[in-house]
Amino acid sequence: MMIKERSLRRDPDLGGELAFLAKGCDFVLPSRFKKRLKSFQQAQVQSKQEKKPGTSSPVPLNSVVSPCALLPVNKATSSTPLSINIPRFYFPKGLPNVCTNHEEIIARIEEAFTEFEDEKANICEMGKIAKICGCPLYWKAPMFSASGGERTGCVSVHSFVSLWRKILRNCHDDASRFTYLVAKPSCDYLEQEDFIPLLQDVVETHPGLTFLKDAPEFHSRYITTVIQRIFYTVNRSWSGKITLTELRKSNFLQTLALLEEEDDINQITDYFSYEHFYVIYCKFWELDTDHDLYISQKDLARYSDQALSSRIIERIFSGAVVRGNEIQKEGRMSYADFVWLLISEEDKRSPTSIEYWFRCMDLDGDGVLSMYELEYFYEEQCERMEVMGIEPLPFQDLLCQMLDLVKPEREGRVTLRDLKRCRMAHVFFNTFFNLEKYLDNEQRDPFAVQKDTENDGPEPSDWDRYAAEEYEILVAEESGNDQLQEGNSTMTQIEAAAEDSICYLPPPFLVVFSNSCACTRTSAGSSTVTEEPAATPLFPATVCWGWAGERTSLARMNCYESSQVNTNQVFVSSFTSLPLLPPAFNSNPVISVMHDTRKEPFHLK
Repeated sequence: MMIKERSLRRDPDLGGELAFLAKGCDFVLPSRFKKRLKSFQQAQVQSKQEKKPGTSSPVPLNSVVSPCALLPVNKATSSTPLSINIPRFYFPKGLPNVCTNHEEIIARIEEAFTEFEDEKANICEMGKIAKICGCPLYWKAPMFSASGGERTGCVSVHSFVSLWRKILRNCHDDASRFTYLVAKPSCDYLEQEDFIPLLQDVVETHPGLTFLKDAPEFHSRYITTVIQRIFYTVNRSWSGKITLTELRKSNFLQTLALLEEEDDINQITDYFSYEHFYVIYCKFWELDTDHDLYISQKDLARYSDQALSSRIIERIFSGAVVRGNEIQKEGRMSYADFVWLLISEEDKRSPTSIEYWFRCMDLDGDGVLSMYELEYFYEEQCERMEVMGIEPLPFQDLLCQMLDLVKPEREGRVTLRDLKRCRMAHVFFNTFFNLEKYLDNEQRDPFAVQKDTENDGPEPSDWDRYAAEEYEILVAEESGNDQLQEGNSTMTQIEAAAEDSICYLPPPFLVVFSNSCACTRTSAGSSTVTEEPAATPLFPATVCWGWAGERTSLARMNCYESSQVNTNQVFVSSFTSLPLLPPAFNSNPVISVMHDTRKEPFHLK
């Protein structure tokens, strides 16, 4: 029972009985307590009825008078305080603009719909409506979907005007309007699937992605990559839900508006770059040997020539970097998870990357990297360096270096805040689980490292530099493969000309023959055809080998690169290791035959 009346609490008899009751005394019966309380309440009611206006109620004789009651009373302070009108300062949907004439905007929208057939707009025509509403062009797909266009295939003027009136009345900035259009009904946050209609429209209509129209199987891969990059940068809470605050603090809406101004989508490196998607997907495809769009720990260990330690790979697959309500599939990593991993691995300076690797190294999840955890990861680095014949630095000496590098606020405890503040988190993380980058950093000029920390200019991020370099390498390899295919077609013509040139050799064998038209294999994996005059004493010649029987056609042999040989001879060598070439033709049993330039069989002498 809660006693509110001050006079009741001051009653000494009732207070004593309450004290006995609180102590658990048996002689204080509940019935007696109720009677005492009831009689006291009746007396209080009678005293209030008998009290006259303007007279104060008498103070009980046994009550204790507080010293504060003897002080003079200020009538201004004793009266009810006046209410202070505090202006509203929190606007979750944006600050309303009273100067905006909403009816004028609605009139312009209705006028634009009259230009369409039956006053209905399709998704392409919604681009004009988006511009009238003062929105970027690529808001047209969310506007189309929010107005019910996906169900009917078009949007009527009445449905869109009704939608836009609600938005103008309730949403007062770009972030709240975009969320209202893209999010599910009655949701004030964005999830991954909410971006699919928007990005599908970008894929189908942006001039920089025209080539993707002929490859619909890559649409979902590109959309998945863009969505993961959006959440990697914008969703700072790792909740899997982008809030209005996170959206306002990011540059996503500004980047989305740039799409209509830039035809080359690769110039927009944030989120939408196709080159970045190409690099990420090719790296994943190389590791995904069975091409089921999942990679295992064994697959990931092959990344960058086994640069990552096995202990950090185990932590990645342990679920330490799971976002929101996502469930880590045991022993498997999806393509979406790989996007986060690759960006975090190649750019350890960004806030999300620092959080990613901090979660992996924080074994006990207490928010602090202890000396035990640092030693746990460094042990494997030492073992790998010893295998390579490199003397590792003792852990105590390394620990002093790392603490001097990070300068933690509390001695012996490295926190996430310390790593974000020190601006050298990439060196810290590479030291403990990426041996290749750790050794590269050890060989760098220390003055160059200091220059990196002092440079505040708008230079490209580590991820942008990595993606640009890898894309050039991938393009070079692709062009090399194209040249190889062209060379193969030319080689087919050469083989067809030698179809009748039959060698009677015991398998296995190696045949090196010269010709005025020779095909060589370059280091890039391509084949080039060079015309050489017959009088030239030395030039690359075609090497053919095979496991066929006694009667073998040159047209059915595989081609490899050879060293320079005499143009007037054909060398035939028998050896056991194929397809490896002998170190020198002169050191192997060589049978020399005269080269016959005519399309006639040539035989051993």
